[in-house]
Amino acid sequence: MKWTDDRSDNVDDRRGSGGGGGGAIVGGGLGTLIIAAIIFFLGGDPSSLLSSGGGHSSPTEQRELTASELKIREFVEMVTAENEQTWTKIFAENGMQYQPAVVVLFESTTQSGCGTAQAAMGPFYCPADQKVYMDMSFFKELQQQFGAQVTEFSIAYVMAHEMGHHVQTLLGTTQKVDALRRSGRYSEADMNRVSVATELQADFYAGVWAKQTDSREHILEPGDIQSAIEAAEAVGDDNIQKRSQGYVNQESFTHGSSAQRKEWFMKGYNTGDIKQGDTFNQLLK
Repeated sequence: MKWTDDRSDNVDDRRGSGGGGGGAIVGGGLGTLIIAAIIFFLGGDPSSLLSSGGGHSSPTEQRELTASELKIREFVEMVTAENEQTWTKIFAENGMQYQPAVVVLFESTTQSGCGTAQAAMGPFYCPADQKVYMDMSFFKELQQQFGAQVTEFSIAYVMAHEMGHHVQTLLGTTQKVDALRRSGRYSEADMNRVSVATELQADFYAGVWAKQTDSREHILEPGDIQSAIEAAEAVGDDNIQKRSQGYVNQESFTHGSSAQRKEWFMKGYNTGDIKQGDTFNQLLK
């Protein structure tokens, strides 16, 4: 991935600043590894998997960031800036104003508007405070435990997916999904299908971002799109279930199959058109 000269001020780097505090109870009856994979692309309502109570984690000692960590911050500032520029342009073309999200870099644990964020949960977007939370150590686990080759662009893709959830919040999609969930009128299987549509739309928006940003800044290098696809496929529901339980139960999908994740990311990338991403009408007929 080619770097640009753009940098965003909307990055809150909490690494090395100490912290710790109350840990989170991660429920749902799943193993830690599976939860980490699922929340890797979490968007709509992470508060449902977070709790302010539970165990405790040791505070992180204050320290100076390493040169490598400072480089990571610069990379995140660049990708954040390119998201802001691309989505500002797309919103303006549709008669709307884009409001940037803040990206929080942390290690071990930190507080979010959705509860306590922990490293094992992976990157997620919190609608309550409109921030993306990222502990970069998760990408090492993604490569080691799920076999996905982690590149700069696969990290950029994950950020773009989470920014896609921010776009959904700005457009009111997140609020509509939450209202459906709170209504109590729909079964767990029905809400799982809604969740899949929500996540695949965020994949679609990530593809739109990649296309439009590359058209403007020529950021893509050979292999970049393939690395994003591999990251998406690695955490497809079917792949996770095969690895964890040895069989696939499609009714319990919450994020979409590996094939669906690739399909909708590529649809966004091939069209570059936000209006082509109505996953809800496509999947909930």
